[in-house]
Amino acid sequence: MAAEVCVRPECSGAGEIDPDGYCTECGLAPQPVAVAASGSGGGPAAAGPRAGDACGRDGCAGAIDADGYCDECGLAAEAAPARVPAARSGSAPSGTGSGPGSARSGSVRTMSGRSRSHRSSARTGRGSAVSVRSGTGSRGTARRGNLGAGLVTVPPVPAPDPASAVLADPEVPERKRFCSKCESAVGREKDGRPGRPDGFCTKCGTPYSFTPKLERGDLVGGQYEVLGCLAHGGLGWIYLAIDRRVNDKWVVLKGLLDTGDEDALAVAVAERRFLAEVDHPNIVRIINFVEHPDSRTGSTDGYIVMEYVGGKSLKDIASERRTADGRREPLPVEQAIAYALEALPALGYLHSRGLVYCDFKIDNVIQSEDSLKIIDMGAVRRFDDDGPIYGTVGYQAPEIGTDGPTPSSDLYTVARTLAVLTFDFQGYSTTHRHELPGPEDVPVLAEYESYYRFLVRATDPDPARRFGSATEMADQLTGVLREVLSLKDGRPRPAASTLFGPELRLLDSELTEQPLDPAQAALALPIPRVDPADPNAGFLAALTAGSPAEVLTTLRAAPAPSVELRLRALRAELELADPAAAGHTLDELAEDHPDDWRVVWYRGLTSLAAGSTEAAAESFDALYDAFPGEPAPKLALAVCAELLGNAEDATEFYRLVGTTDRSYVSAAFGLARVRLAAGDRAGAVLALEAVPEASAHFTAARVGTVRARLRGRSAAEELGPELHRCSEQLDALTLDARHREELAVEVLDTALGWVMAGKAGGARPGGEPKVLGHAPAERELRFALEHSYRVLARLSDRAETRIEMVERANRARPRTWV
Repeated sequence: MAAEVCVRPECSGAGEIDPDGYCTECGLAPQPVAVAASGSGGGPAAAGPRAGDACGRDGCAGAIDADGYCDECGLAAEAAPARVPAARSGSAPSGTGSGPGSARSGSVRTMSGRSRSHRSSARTGRGSAVSVRSGTGSRGTARRGNLGAGLVTVPPVPAPDPASAVLADPEVPERKRFCSKCESAVGREKDGRPGRPDGFCTKCGTPYSFTPKLERGDLVGGQYEVLGCLAHGGLGWIYLAIDRRVNDKWVVLKGLLDTGDEDALAVAVAERRFLAEVDHPNIVRIINFVEHPDSRTGSTDGYIVMEYVGGKSLKDIASERRTADGRREPLPVEQAIAYALEALPALGYLHSRGLVYCDFKIDNVIQSEDSLKIIDMGAVRRFDDDGPIYGTVGYQAPEIGTDGPTPSSDLYTVARTLAVLTFDFQGYSTTHRHELPGPEDVPVLAEYESYYRFLVRATDPDPARRFGSATEMADQLTGVLREVLSLKDGRPRPAASTLFGPELRLLDSELTEQPLDPAQAALALPIPRVDPADPNAGFLAALTAGSPAEVLTTLRAAPAPSVELRLRALRAELELADPAAAGHTLDELAEDHPDDWRVVWYRGLTSLAAGSTEAAAESFDALYDAFPGEPAPKLALAVCAELLGNAEDATEFYRLVGTTDRSYVSAAFGLARVRLAAGDRAGAVLALEAVPEASAHFTAARVGTVRARLRGRSAAEELGPELHRCSEQLDALTLDARHREELAVEVLDTALGWVMAGKAGGARPGGEPKVLGHAPAERELRFALEHSYRVLARLSDRAETRIEMVERANRARPRTWV
């Protein structure tokens, strides 16, 4: 492969990039790429190592492959981070919060070219985007030991002795030494001589120093005794210290921005004071701000004092997972989701206080015992801050360069972190910097479609189409987690939806061979819950009118117009089978409230009731994209797929719903119908027998099981065991007389055909078991069948039915002399 030519303006153009990633002529790293000021936006671009370069990680002898990953350790290359010109002299990316091995890697400052008036990320509802009114943040409900949300058991990470994390020989590798002002390489080897850790940049003359400023035994601020260095970040070394005034507590010291200038130090301290007000159990706590003189230069340096967080970063946890051939093994989806669910309330807490975190990634999250901490508060900023922006290529949202950070861009980074943790996301900081690979390339995304749709929405290029808040994102991610876990072990994990009510009625509980009625199917699907903030919420809760016409009359007496009132009227119009009125009401709602997701749901219901199944499926699919953790859109899509004859999709959607939450009994019946149509009778029976005994539809499901076992069976089949099982289930059911006899007729009629075909008797030791208490013999079964028909005749309230039942009884009766 031809060597890459250096394109820096400082270079004559004759230089080539060597295996270590530097020009053979000018000796500099490849030309940095600045963030676009407008147009497509885009974040900072990384100029990382190329294929064949050495990995460079301590103890690793591997080389970088074509996708930017080491062929030995499986990790992304430790490339020089993408850099953009500094906003002010001496400014540089922030370092880590605390803990060993948590130094910021690849974090960059992005200059925002937008004005303060363009900071908001209001949802636009463009295209099929669906919005939902939800809280803008969370006040932090996380607590110690809550990791896993009660659904996942995450192995605890022991907290080590803090002193063991101190580096014996703190040194910054030469490949990571850059000028804080012009980003040029400094302190590099030349003519076989090692680079100097301290000196002046040859390009701009700015002094640099990669030697620790604090030494063991230094007493910073008259209170914090330094033990040594933990790691090196964008602002210098991070130190472990002991608070000699507060019970010898372990703390971490981290440098402040521009601390070589006393005026700049005062400004930096004032700007970062708000961090001391942040108090959340999943966010590292800022304890103090102190100053300390540099013994070499005499200048005053400022430090942030933070709590020490022991344990391991998510980066370390992920790096330790290896396959037999030494490749990195992604985390189980459920474990990664558990981490995200613990972090989202913390980010929501910051958002509720007008702050954005900006740099969420696997390096900046530490698990200690059974709790999680977000560290490195150096990138946190206020919504209206025009200062430098810090972030990491591959995690940052594409609009950062033009619109700056927002809560939406924070949530974007969480989704990118999930992707990095759960599959081999090669090229996430290069070729896939602002996109995801598809399910066709990533097995875990193909296995869990809801998880894939969650990631797609959370990383949508349009901020208005992402989740509206950390609370909303966590709600949907919890639903996805329940589904993933249920698919893994088959155990349901039901939970009440905050958006939808329960299903209203069963779809085709009789398992007839007739196709579903689209209008009845639309009315059986769950309906959105009433918004408690709606002015008519109380009025609608007290609504007791029976028929749809009565409902419409009552709604006209409502105290004030509202969205919920119009949605209830639309529902009544659908129940009256008045498509013209329903369509008119829906069009008005769509015009007045284009961003309301409930309008999309009712558009699907209206289309389905009118027989426009494909149009209905498009609406429900948009809602599945918006709410991947909700069962209702999947149930609606299953119904549409069944009506359209797409058995594969119908089976999958019914399976997703029924496996996760068995209270949706229509999913069990739907799955049974689809499997029966495909000839999978055993699968249909399993689907119906999965309905729990506590369900209000348990009896209907058991009746369906009996019918699924027998309906359409050939008399030539071996039916003895099936008839015996049907008899047991029917005897155990509590049914009214008419339904019991109707079901008995089906069982006895099947048994009679089987006996008359000559397949009964002698096949089992001791003969065939009885059927509903009757021996499997033609004469006895005919008498039993005649009796059931005559009982049905007596119970019927229609003369025609009574006549028909009597005639059937006469035909079933065996020939006798009397």
